[in-house]
Amino acid sequence: MIRVIESNQIDKVMARRSARLDEAEKIVRPILEAVRRRGDKALLEYAKKLDGFTGSSIRVPDEELDAAASGLSSEFTGAVEKASANIRAFATIQMPVEQMRQLARGLRAGQIVRPLDTVAAYIPAGRYPLPSTLMMTAVPAQVAGVKTICVASPHPTAEILGTARLLRVRDVYRMGGAQAIAAFAYGTATVPKADRIVGPGNVYVAAAKKLLAGEVGIDFIAGPTEIMIIASEGDAEFVAADMLAQAEHDVDASAILLTPSRRLARAVVVEIERQLKTLPTASVARKSMEKNGAIVVVRSLEEAVEISNCFAPEHLSISEERLLEYVTNAGSVFVGPFSTEAAGDYASGPNHVLPTNGAARLRGGLSVADFVKVISVQHLSLDALRNLAPAITTLARAEGLEAHARSVEVRIRG
Repeated sequence: MIRVIESNQIDKVMARRSARLDEAEKIVRPILEAVRRRGDKALLEYAKKLDGFTGSSIRVPDEELDAAASGLSSEFTGAVEKASANIRAFATIQMPVEQMRQLARGLRAGQIVRPLDTVAAYIPAGRYPLPSTLMMTAVPAQVAGVKTICVASPHPTAEILGTARLLRVRDVYRMGGAQAIAAFAYGTATVPKADRIVGPGNVYVAAAKKLLAGEVGIDFIAGPTEIMIIASEGDAEFVAADMLAQAEHDVDASAILLTPSRRLARAVVVEIERQLKTLPTASVARKSMEKNGAIVVVRSLEEAVEISNCFAPEHLSISEERLLEYVTNAGSVFVGPFSTEAAGDYASGPNHVLPTNGAARLRGGLSVADFVKVISVQHLSLDALRNLAPAITTLARAEGLEAHARSVEVRIRG
């Protein structure tokens, strides 16, 4: 049964489970090096050894993508079209704007926006294959204008392959784990070198991304998924359903309710047990709830928000919009009783590739901004340079950089 604790016992909840990255790094290091040195040959060896691959090329042929798309149900195709339309619309809102502004007389500055050339999306296909993640990664890249969008999935289902075809993504590779991350980081004869790798994965994928950060851009190092719910009242059935929706992902997933209402706390405990009786994924969800789930009785909603900001949850559900102004750390926020986290997972538009393990202190979720470069631009007239010259030369000489100062003075003589 899920724990019900007081807020002064919150440390028991705040201690996240380790992703075992140190142990995983030792395992993946030789894999990364093998792919770096031997390219496709090593890639095929690992695909056969670790993923049971039996083919001669990891690239999924166009005909297989076409066949997968043609076999999709009209309901699934319609769902992809509706969800991807919202994801595309939201990514368009997020797109950085090209602009030039006059900062002072003769001084104009601004920015241009350019897409990355090649990006790679890792799409899990283990216990729960995730065509939704394909949409969440490929569509923002398309909005950004990325020329080459690659997809890696170790055991892509017909839904994943068909979704790729519906999105007009043709560079799909049947590979997974650390070897897939290495292939995109280094490039091989078959797999193009990527500028950035995005998407969730297991601990070995996370370890590979951590080790290769710098060699290639990454989104973030993902840990177990998590949700924090803040509510003083409401429907216990709704709250329990949202907690179980997170818990069914993985036994290490975390679902936590913060509430000042003991009545709601008791009702949610009862609802969780009732819903578990008919939940097909109950074996996973129950273990997750018992290990990492909790209902915390807090003194006030304000205390709840303080706790949440310290935890920096991947998903944050709040019952009242007024609390939004106090939220400083969260991957994505869901406001009100009908904003279930599952809507964000699939179809409402904002991205579901989100920071976990406290990384929400540093950044929000994946966005179109991850697929572009914002390049600053400046244009000075002679008068503007003359106006700035005293400040420039004084600072340059204070730093001992005489040539910097002279590069200004040579332009303003006479």
